[in-house]
Amino acid sequence: MNKVFKALNDNTRREILNLLKEKDMTAGEIAEAFSITKPSISHHLDILSQAELVTSEKQGQFVIYSLNTTVLDDILTWMMTLKN
Repeated sequence: MNKVFKALNDNTRREILNLLKEKDMTAGEIAEAFSITKPSISHHLDILSQAELVTSEKQGQFVIYSLNTTVLDDILTWMMTLKN
């Protein structure tokens, strides 16, 4: 769970998650929404992948990234247990 919180601690990564909430995207499509380098986007995507917040699937020459809501459901469930 520490990897998840580390990943969510960065504004760019949170914004990437917001983009993926709308639709699955390639790294290039994600990079177009930011004014940072493509290697930086790849670094952010790697951190999100390690935290299992995004999944990736190779389709031809492209890698398609998707939001993994299962991990988010687990975090929300855990947070709700703190409320009691």
